[in-house]
Amino acid sequence: MKITVYGAEEKCASCIHLPTAKETMEWLEAAVSRKYPQIPFVFEYVDIDQSQQNQDHQYYADAIKDDEFFYPLVVLEGNVVAEGNPKLKEIYGKIEELSTM
Repeated sequence: MKITVYGAEEKCASCIHLPTAKETMEWLEAAVSRKYPQIPFVFEYVDIDQSQQNQDHQYYADAIKDDEFFYPLVVLEGNVVAEGNPKLKEIYGKIEELSTM
């Protein structure tokens, strides 16, 4: 199962007291891997300010820059599951939904 976190080095103006997007990805990786050790996860961080090779990455990077999403943006298997300040309960719910399919 793939989890991609989109973000930037610079924090968004409304995220000043929150961890960086990269720190969010590291925290999310630790929490999810501990809760679901039986599910093989791949975690990926994408910097929206870097040139994107992947069309999906470019889509989300552009959408964040166009203010359609807040970052960090968490995408699970192609589905947006959280943005801004991600909530573990919502992410866990989507993981459980997708893992039973």
